[in-house]
Amino acid sequence: MLRALHLLPAISALLLLLAVSLLPTEAADSLVADGATLERVADGYKFTEGPAVDREGNVFFTDQPNDRILKWSLDGSVATWLQPCGRSNGLFFDQQGNLLACADGQNELWSIQHDKTHTVLLKGYEEKLFNGPNDLWIAADGSCYFTDPYYRRDYWTRENLDAQLPKRVYRFSPDSKTLQIAADDFKQPNGIVGDPQKKLLYVADIGDKKTYRFQIADDGSLTHRTLFCEMGSDGMTLDTDGNLYLTGKGVTVFSAEGKKLQNIEVPEGWTANVCFGGADRDLLFITASDSLYQVKMKTSGIK
Repeated sequence: MLRALHLLPAISALLLLLAVSLLPTEAADSLVADGATLERVADGYKFTEGPAVDREGNVFFTDQPNDRILKWSLDGSVATWLQPCGRSNGLFFDQQGNLLACADGQNELWSIQHDKTHTVLLKGYEEKLFNGPNDLWIAADGSCYFTDPYYRRDYWTRENLDAQLPKRVYRFSPDSKTLQIAADDFKQPNGIVGDPQKKLLYVADIGDKKTYRFQIADDGSLTHRTLFCEMGSDGMTLDTDGNLYLTGKGVTVFSAEGKKLQNIEVPEGWTANVCFGGADRDLLFITASDSLYQVKMKTSGIK
């Protein structure tokens, strides 16, 4: 009996070690910065979308149903930047600092200049209206890739409300003269983002609950289409480690190899889009339903 009692401390230590080893590893492996928590930056909107970061780290996002673009500044303030804005959805800054926007009001692609005036870059393809450009990404050479799904809008005034074109990804050349079909065969292409260094482009087919990865050839065409993961996404972003952030229910992060790393929970019914912002690009901004959130990360976004 005494001999057994002497063994109790060793047995207890072994059981404790085993219990710790069985605990979930997400906290230890989390990409969220140590001690950081999700913070609601602003709310009171109707539906937030399309976050995009400028050179300084300010973040622009849309309140799409209310037809306005808002700006989160580095000092933490949030204010309306442009209203009306063509019912803009997805946004992205080009190399000249112009804000390109998927202006869904008239199914157009806009370039919004520093003085907030805009130029309509595109209205359709082969004399047919786009279904409604949704999200976009600009490559290092200036090529603009954008998705054109179909979401019927109650504010459209055009005569034919049906989709006039297949649901595709288009490429608009840097010289702003050539529009090409970059990829097709989607149910509902939506989120899109690229890695300029590795020349990779990710496209989410939210209608088919899949995300694909393409290689970007030297001429800008998309090749080597591969299934990246069995999850679609409304919007997406990448970090400098090649991790891909998908949206929908919270933010789900996948490694460059397509392995699910973690889910960042967001207390909203729907998470629409994400981008990295802030001076060091280490703040993950999340547009979710009627709010804008941020959380500090261990990683950072591609500049």
